[in-house]
Amino acid sequence: MNIPPFCVVCGRHLEKKNLNKNICPGCVRKRPHFDRAFSPCVYEGVTKKLIHEFKYKGKNNLAEPLSRIMIDFIREYSLPLNYLDLIIPVPLHKTRLREREFNQAEELGTRIAAEFKKEMACGILLRHRRTKAQVELKNTERALNVAGSFSVDKNAPLKGKNLLLVDDVLTTGATSSEAALALKAAGAQAVFVLTLAN
Repeated sequence: MNIPPFCVVCGRHLEKKNLNKNICPGCVRKRPHFDRAFSPCVYEGVTKKLIHEFKYKGKNNLAEPLSRIMIDFIREYSLPLNYLDLIIPVPLHKTRLREREFNQAEELGTRIAAEFKKEMACGILLRHRRTKAQVELKNTERALNVAGSFSVDKNAPLKGKNLLLVDDVLTTGATSSEAALALKAAGAQAVFVLTLAN
C-alpha cells in the first residue's frame, strides 16, 4: 500500500528527506500538467501482478476488487470528489482496444463513478495516435512516446470544469500529464488523477 506522507503533486510516498517541501524530487524537476495525483497502492509485488493479469490477460473480472481498493482509498483520505464535475478514463487507441477488448481505465472509472454518483464521460478524451506500450520504454522515452497523442472532442463542455482522470498505473506520469494538457487546453479548470498504483 502507498502510505503517507504523499507528494502533493504525483501522490507518491515521500521519504523523510523531502518532507519539508511536500513534493518529491521528480515533480520538482518536471512538474506534470495535472494538478494532483492519488494512488492507493505501490506498483510492485502482488499489485503489479494483479494489474498485469487485469490489463494484459483479459481478466476484467478483477475490475470490481481493484476499483474497491480505489473507492476505499477515496473514503479513507476524504478525497474531494464532491468538487469534481466529471470522471474521465484515460482512453486506449482503437487498435489497442480491439486487442484487449476492454479499457481497464474505463472499467475502474465506471465503478468509481457509480459509487460516488458522478458522471462518467467516455469519448470526451480521445487517443488519436497509437503509441508504443509505455511498459516497453525507458523513463526518458515515455514523455516523447505520448506527446501529442490526445485530443478532446470539440463539443465537450469542459470550460471551467474540475475533472478526475482515471487510469490503472501512474509510473512516470507522462500519459496522465499529456492527457491533462489536452483537457486543460479544452478549457478544464483542474485535472486530478486517480490510479490504482504508482
